[in-house]
This record gives sequence, structure tokens and C-alpha cells, in this order.
Amino acid sequence: MSSKVTTDESARFVVKNVGGIDETTVELPPGITVLAGRNATNRTSFLQAIMATMGSERVSLKGDADEGHVELELGDELYTRTLTRTGGGVSTSGDPFLDDDADVADLFAFLLGNNEARRAVTQNVDLREIIMRPVDTDAIHRNISELETEKSRLDDRIDELQALKRDLPELETERTRLREELDAKREELAAKEAEIDDHSSDVDESREEKRELEAKLDELRDRRAALETVRSDIDLEQESIESLTREQRELEDELADLDDDTDETDGNIDHRIDQLRERKQRLSSEVSELQNVLKFNEEMLEDGAVTATLSSENDSGVDSGAVTDKLVDDDTVVCWTCGSNVDRENIEGTLDQLRALRKEKLSTVRDIEDDLSELRAQKKKREKKRKRAETLRAKRRRVEDELDRREETLSEKREKRDELGEEVEALEETVDSLESEDFGEILDLHKEANELEFELRRLESSLESVESDITDIEEELAEERRLDDERERIADELTDLRTRIEQIETQAISEFNEHMDAVLGILEYANIERIWIERVERRVREGRRKVDKAAFELHIVRSTESGTTYEDTVDHLSESEQEVTGLIFALAGYLVHDLYETVPFMLLDSLEAIDSDRIARLVDYLSDYAEFLVVALLPEDAQAIENEDARVSEI
Repeated sequence: MSSKVTTDESARFVVKNVGGIDETTVELPPGITVLAGRNATNRTSFLQAIMATMGSERVSLKGDADEGHVELELGDELYTRTLTRTGGGVSTSGDPFLDDDADVADLFAFLLGNNEARRAVTQNVDLREIIMRPVDTDAIHRNISELETEKSRLDDRIDELQALKRDLPELETERTRLREELDAKREELAAKEAEIDDHSSDVDESREEKRELEAKLDELRDRRAALETVRSDIDLEQESIESLTREQRELEDELADLDDDTDETDGNIDHRIDQLRERKQRLSSEVSELQNVLKFNEEMLEDGAVTATLSSENDSGVDSGAVTDKLVDDDTVVCWTCGSNVDRENIEGTLDQLRALRKEKLSTVRDIEDDLSELRAQKKKREKKRKRAETLRAKRRRVEDELDRREETLSEKREKRDELGEEVEALEETVDSLESEDFGEILDLHKEANELEFELRRLESSLESVESDITDIEEELAEERRLDDERERIADELTDLRTRIEQIETQAISEFNEHMDAVLGILEYANIERIWIERVERRVREGRRKVDKAAFELHIVRSTESGTTYEDTVDHLSESEQEVTGLIFALAGYLVHDLYETVPFMLLDSLEAIDSDRIARLVDYLSDYAEFLVVALLPEDAQAIENEDARVSEI
């Protein structure tokens, strides 16, 4: 048994002007409550009052009243609902028990005679559509799309980090090589400086000439270093220009591949969407009005018309027994719109036409929703393409600006290189003029030392650049674990969303088949071996195209006296068997959508087609799944209920 809403408190209802009730107060304890009485004794009206406090709109106001009111006192909480007659029907207000699950409760918890889920089995209605109706499949698909986008972003980022990780060993190798080369150069420079010191101590020269020569050598060394730096900068600028030029070409190629859509086409799509929305709203309003008309007339046909016939006959002084005979013989009712006697068959035929019209309009609404989805997808795709084009153009402008700046910098660097080259040549000539046989060897040593110092600075700069790249990569790789965890979470959520609809379908089928087997065993129908649902794929038209769509197929397996089994159809089930099958289908929906956690009441009515003993066993079975099970029964059927917690005979 599933967990459910539990309370030890009784539920106290105060009802005024609902259905056929003038005013009443009824207290129900948890468990099974039997509303025992004949037809037209306000049992269905009281069930509607319970539905009203839960938040249902399927409630009728008393015919001669302008306002009705229902209160539910449950524990320390008070829930209210007011019904007010307006020009267009009946409006509701108040503070009901349910905030947003009332439609689901109407389908699977409030199982009155005209309950849609209960009747779906015998009316050739799409059983899967009934079960899946409370599931917002569009929201699930939107979530899937958003998560797929996020997962794609994470995948790209993780791929970038993997590429950086592959670069790291090469950078670390380069760092080791540079450090070793630096150490070797430092040792070589130290040796060269020691050699210069040795030669300087042996040379007897003019201090003034020596200072001038050393100054020129220092200046020459600085100019050469500056010249090499400028040359390196020129190489870097040229590499950057080549890279930016490639990027510019790629951006232009991608822009060329994008269609240059116009705002006029978008305007046409928006106009078409507005038209379809207006049409859908109009059709939905018509469907709602048809539903209200159907509900009102079904309720009047079930309770009101019979009461009206009885009242009119008794008022004229005719014996009540004769009236009953007349009802049985003629099967006529007093029309609640014109007051004349009308065959029940004619009214039911009209209601069938209204149901067919409602079904046709609902089908049109679904086609419109398909068209709207397709148009929205087109609009979204075009908007995405337009945004991408805008992003590419902005990026291209930035690349072009950067190219212009780099070209200008390159020109400046080249001018600087030429200037330094000329200065180096002039300094070399000056040094050559100062050289003598005595200073020739030491000058060569100084030149070599200058070159070693320049090489040291170049190596140090390269090492700093490599170490900076390694630090940046290590900092970026620090988020890899977090990104992997986030990607795994999104992947799990995507898997759950992609299978959620199928999970709900599978659970619904499992619940129905399991409980149907159990109930058939309890109720002991003689020649029914099994009633079960199978999920199948069918080719259906959806809008203007054909698609494969899941459906629930109901199977009935019977057996003969000789033990042979064969598959039968719903039409060949007895009325009792049909009623039980419909109730178990509704129970499957009740369990799949977890109504036992949010709706404390399950309501049953119109069980006359099932014999008393089976009603008692069925009620006992269903009582495990709701805190309050309220059942409307005829007196003779009510006598079979042995484990009831309360019985209400007058309302």
C-alpha cells in the first residue's frame, strides 16, 4: 500500500445551496463513509460539495439560489468555497484545500458517474491521453533543450581543458630545457667575465681610453639588445597579424553561410502566431462552454430530470406507485429547458452530438498547437541565426580594429628596427676606430660577454613566458573536477527527463495490471482470465504529418467452460465488469500522479451496476488508498458494507 495523507481528525462540512441541498452539516470520520439512500436524495450533491472544498469546478449551484457556500473544517484548518451565479454561468471564489491539483483530482479521485477516466474504458477514449494529461510534456521538452545546451557548453569547456592538459607536458619540458640552458649560459658568462678580469690586469693602458672604449662597448651592447628585442616584437606582431587574418577569413566565411533573413519574414511569422493564438483561445473558450453545457445536462439527466418528473406527477395527485410504473414503462423525462416530456434517448442523443462537437474542436485545438509549436521553432531558429550573425559581425569588427592596430604597431617597430640598426653600425665603426693591437683580444672578450648577457635576457624572458603559461593552465585545470561533476549531474538529469514520460506510462500500465489482477481475484468474475493494458506504437496524423505515437491498448482474456482462453473486446464485458475496469483505471491514475499524498478524499458514486457483495469487496480494496473514502450507495447495497466507519442516511 502506498503512503498517503493521514489525519486522525474528522472532516466537518457545512453546505448551503449546492446541487439539490438547501442547507446541511455533515461530519465524516477518517475511513469509509457510506451515503445510503435512494436516488434524488442529495447524495451526489453532497459529493459535489466535497469536491468544491477541494477546489473542483465541477459543482452546480442550486437552481433557485444566486449563491452557494461550502465549508470544510479539517483539524485546525478551515477551507471555504463560494459559488455565485453570474450572467454567463457560475463563478467560484474562496480558499479551497488544493491549489493546483483540482483538475487531476477530478480525473482520478472524484469518481462520480460521469467521471472521464472511469468512462474512458467504454467510450473508446485514448487511455494514454487520460493518464498523461496532467503531465506538462512541453515543459519537460523545454527542460531537455535547456539542459542539452548547458551540457554542450560544458563539453566544449571540458574539451578546451583537455587540450590545455595535453599542452602542459610539452610546456613543462620546455621549462626544464630553458632552466638548464640558463644555468649553462650563466656559467659561461661567469667564465667569460673571469677571463676579462685576467686580461684587464695584464694590459697596461690609458685609463681615459679604456673608459671611453668601455662606454662605447656598453652602449653598443644596449643597442644590440634593443635591436634584438624589436626584431622579436616584429616577429610576434607578424604572427598575430597572420592569426587575426585567418580568424577574419573564418568569420567572413561563416557569415556568408548564414542566410540574410529579413524582418519582414519575422513579421509574417509573428502575425501568423498571433492569428493562431486568437483562434486557439476562441476554440478553447467554445470547448469550455461545451463542457459546462455537457456537465450541467448530464447532472440534470442523472438527478434533476427524474426529480422534476416525480414532483410534477405527485403535485397532480397521482399515486406514487403509478408514477414509478410510468417512469419504467415510458422512460421519459421533463425537459428542464422547455418543460415538455422528452424521450431520454433524444436527450442522450443530443448530448452525444455535443460530445462529438467538443471532441472535434479539441482535435482542432491540438492541430493549432502543433502549428504554433512549428512556427515558434522556426522563429527561434531564425532568431538564433540572427543573433549568431550579429555576434560574428561584432567579432569581425573587433578583429578588424585589432588588425589595424597591429599593422600600425608593426610599421612603428620596423621604423624603430631601422633606426637601431643604423645606431649599431655607427657604434661598431666607433669601436673599431678605438681598437688597437693591445685591446683587440679584450675587445673580443667584451663582445662575447655582451652577446652572452643578451642571450641570458632572452632565455629569462622565454622562461617567464613559459612559466606564466603553465600557471594559467594549472589555474584553469583547477575547475576541471567541478565541471566534470556538473556535467555528470546534468547528464543524469537529462536521462531522467528523457525517460520520465515513458516511466509514467510504464508505471500507469503496471499499476492498472497489478490492481486489475488483484480485484478480479477478489470479485471472482466467472470467465474473465485477465484484463490488462499494453503500451503500443501507432502511426497517427499529427497536424500535417504522420508520426509514431504511443498508445494504451486494453486486452480482455476470457475462458470457456472447457478451459480454452480467447481475447475479447470491451463491448462484450458486462456492465458490472465495465464499471470495475473503469474504476481500476482511475485508481491507476490516482496512484501514478501521487494523489494519495495531496488529496485526502476519494469519492464513489453510481455503482448500481455492480452487485452488493462485489461492491463491498471493491470498497474495502479501495479504502487502502485514501484517508477518506466516501461512497454513495442504495440502501440494499449499503447493507453489504461491514467495515464502514460512518453511515449517512439523511442529507
